[in-house]
Amino acid sequence: MASRPRSSRPRRTLIAALVIASVAVPVSGAARPAAVPAPAPAVLAPLSAATPAALAERYAANRDGIRAAERAATGHGDHRRAAALRAMADPARHFLTFDGRDGGRTAEVFGDLSRAERIAVLVPGSDTSLDRYGRLRAGAAALQRELGARSAVVAWLGYKTPGTVSPEVLTPGRAEDAAPALRRFVTELRAAAPAARTSLLCHSYGSVVCGRAAPGLGAGDVEDIVLFGSPGAGGDTAATLGSRATVWAGRGAGDWIADVPHGRLQLPFTTAGLGADPMSPEFGARLFAAGDGGHSDYLKPGSPALENIARIVSGRALSGSEEGERRA
Repeated sequence: MASRPRSSRPRRTLIAALVIASVAVPVSGAARPAAVPAPAPAVLAPLSAATPAALAERYAANRDGIRAAERAATGHGDHRRAAALRAMADPARHFLTFDGRDGGRTAEVFGDLSRAERIAVLVPGSDTSLDRYGRLRAGAAALQRELGARSAVVAWLGYKTPGTVSPEVLTPGRAEDAAPALRRFVTELRAAAPAARTSLLCHSYGSVVCGRAAPGLGAGDVEDIVLFGSPGAGGDTAATLGSRATVWAGRGAGDWIADVPHGRLQLPFTTAGLGADPMSPEFGARLFAAGDGGHSDYLKPGSPALENIARIVSGRALSGSEEGERRA
């Protein structure tokens, strides 16, 4: 019997994944708690300068918003959400943005933004929300420690992330919705701290968000776009992302994302698939060594991935066998 062309396999695999997700999502969705109500946040003026006084005012305003959301969660009877918000309202924590509605939107700062010479904006992937925030926060804190003094990391949870088991995670729809907000945030941050070297760090589905946001970023807004644990960035090559930033890619040897089908399939009402594999020669990203870790290990303290991501953010030479290699 003649074998089918190899080019048809990603298409068949992608269709199979869509079918599985469409069956699985009602089960996963039914298990999720109802949305917790929260008041609309106060309208804040753009951050014009990252001075200590301006930042203190912004942090205080968002702390008030977090406390208001905590009261709403307590009244709703969701004590888990209320406890998470109570921790976020600690004066030692600093939020540039906060909105407790619809799963939550935040931008938390780690390090002293007013003195930062290097800034990393960390964009998370699926299943990240106020109720599942711990991993994002831990990774951001670990990266800031690795970067050291004169650095800041912003954990940007600025969009409604898809569920790991859902049809949405197989399409760029959520990323397209998120891209304008990420562009606005990066542009405002760059205007407030114009002398800092700024990088976008994009994990898992967050890579698609960064890929969709990249064409609208101005020249010099970001120096690097770093894709790790990426299922795709919404395009076929690094060049098609339309950014002047250097595009990097890394994947741990133990990351299951390597087995996810890549490519795009045009369906009647949507596009399925998230684009080419950023680790492939055809994509043309610069690669960095990410060690043997799994999908959630890139920012684990002491890991090769964390070390190299910090080196990229700092503009330093990489370590490991894939140092800066461009595959094209």
